[in-house]
Amino acid sequence: MSAALVAGCNRHQSALATFGAEAEQIRVITIALVVGAVVIAAIMASIYWRAVRSPEGSITHKQGMRLVLWMGGVGSTLVLTTLLIFALPAMRPRVTGPGDLKITVEGEQFWWRVGYRLPDDRLLLSANEVRIPVGRTVAFELTGRDVIHSFWIPGLAGKMDMIPGRTNSLVVRADEAGRFRGVCTEFCGLSHALMAFEVVAMPADAFDAWLRDQARPAVGAGAGRGAALFDANGCGGCHAIRGTAHDAVIGPNLSRFGDRLTLGAGIMPQTIENTAAFIRAPQEAKPGVRMPAYPQLSEADARAIAVYLKGLK
Repeated sequence: MSAALVAGCNRHQSALATFGAEAEQIRVITIALVVGAVVIAAIMASIYWRAVRSPEGSITHKQGMRLVLWMGGVGSTLVLTTLLIFALPAMRPRVTGPGDLKITVEGEQFWWRVGYRLPDDRLLLSANEVRIPVGRTVAFELTGRDVIHSFWIPGLAGKMDMIPGRTNSLVVRADEAGRFRGVCTEFCGLSHALMAFEVVAMPADAFDAWLRDQARPAVGAGAGRGAALFDANGCGGCHAIRGTAHDAVIGPNLSRFGDRLTLGAGIMPQTIENTAAFIRAPQEAKPGVRMPAYPQLSEADARAIAVYLKGLK
């Protein structure tokens, strides 16, 4: 039991280990609400103890009513009013400016389509991983493509629903660099529990360099046996790779796939072996996924495609 509780307090995915301003506000308010609840409970317990333990007749009806009024009514009201006044400033949304970074995220069964809005208004597409600069305001534009999903990075900010046909905005600011984890918190199908994503908070200068680098074609794109097998098996009918003729938008964008930390929307390490197995039988790793299986591929061919994808950096 103790081990399970300790495991729930990891820094990788924990609302108590905050790295964003909004999540820190939520944590402080939560602590304040818990303290307030304890104070109110203590007031009610003291009234109960006084009523039960006092000798019969020691408290008149008028004294009892006064006790209930001041301790149960006025005291609790003051505590709740104080908590409300304390929490109200946190309800103000963070202000965004014209130069702030905008990131679009679409939830799909069961992965994340991520787009970075560049200064020239182009949308640089990626998938299943979000990178943000530390110390800068970031506006997430969130929507769902198929069913309702919910976007949550526990250490960064609160949850926000992703609803098809509607765009919700979540404005955040990361205050600490590191690698963290986000999840879907709205049941969206068979692999809802297998729909996560990596969050990398980077120093602002490093993020700017990374974003500029992402706009160029991936190194290794369009060459080798793996690339030929990728083409021959129709993978480009669903996936896009910058620098090649493949620009489909059905499945995750695979540009710079080799730089990503996980595979299958956060469910396993991104290795050649895992990628090859996922290509041949994605349903085994993620039930209900819409990617077709390729059992006709030999293990060697699947591995060659995986090597090609791993080289897209």
